[in-house]
Amino acid sequence: MTQSPLVLQQAAASVQARRRIAQWLPPTPCLPSKRVFEDGTGLFFKAENFQRTGSFKFRGALSKLTSLPVDQPVITASSGNHGIALSTAAQITGHQLAVVLPETVAKDKLNKIKALGVEVILHSNDSGLAERHARVVAEERGHTYVSPYNDAQIIAGQGTLALELLEQLPQIDNVFVSLGGGGLISGIGSVLKAFSPRTRMIGVSAINSAALDASVKAGKTVDVVHSETLADGCAGGIDEGTITLPLVTEVVDEFITCTEDQIAEGMRRIAWDEKMLVEGSAGLALAPWLEDQPRFAGQTSVIVLCGANFDQATVAPVLGLG
Repeated sequence: MTQSPLVLQQAAASVQARRRIAQWLPPTPCLPSKRVFEDGTGLFFKAENFQRTGSFKFRGALSKLTSLPVDQPVITASSGNHGIALSTAAQITGHQLAVVLPETVAKDKLNKIKALGVEVILHSNDSGLAERHARVVAEERGHTYVSPYNDAQIIAGQGTLALELLEQLPQIDNVFVSLGGGGLISGIGSVLKAFSPRTRMIGVSAINSAALDASVKAGKTVDVVHSETLADGCAGGIDEGTITLPLVTEVVDEFITCTEDQIAEGMRRIAWDEKMLVEGSAGLALAPWLEDQPRFAGQTSVIVLCGANFDQATVAPVLGLG
């Protein structure tokens, strides 16, 4: 199948991004699970939980900042993986960075971002309002606003993960990726559809917060009801007109939604079978494979473990530790 110019351009951007950021981005391992067989089929984990900042977001952050002049100030809004990743990348590139956080941000995240030497702006008690404020400040100051997912260079950085995968495994039948704003699966999917079109991309959403899934099905950005989810890194809505919507629509072969119980089971299996502690969004990616193992028998499947920046108080009860 011939890919669209949009997908091919995005894949080419990932190749270029990798050249720019390779010196700071050693490949993360692709680990065989206990369910890999002698013929090489079975289950593998692309372990972004071992990434420098604890999540895949570091890839996009480096890609974006290295695409900008070093004298161009940058601002973003994120109290999670994106904010930590961009703050870490700014230390490397030398960019001036401000991070807008809600006043309710967890103290440990606030301290971690402050320790990275960036400007911190506290605004409101809502992450959506904090993001809108960041865009206003960007306009007032002439700074570049960096979205966690709605940005071609952010997506290009996330796509470097797929370039590594193609070198690490000779054949890939399925790749399971959790869905939030769509930056990760847009990057991975664009690269794989350009260089390994037979590989099936499976996007996995938490049923409690599945805005991108609903938007793809509607053919436009739609609002959904958001409830609390263990996959908090995937929670929230998406930008009107986000570039991830057409990319995800083209590169994802199958969409699956999972319950909180299924996400929890994914986290437990990764902890007890694979001996890794990961955040809920990573457990979400494994959940559909666990639910339908016979369908994937005899195939090589990769689960993208997107990160391990979990809250101990949330994860401990899931694992039966308190």
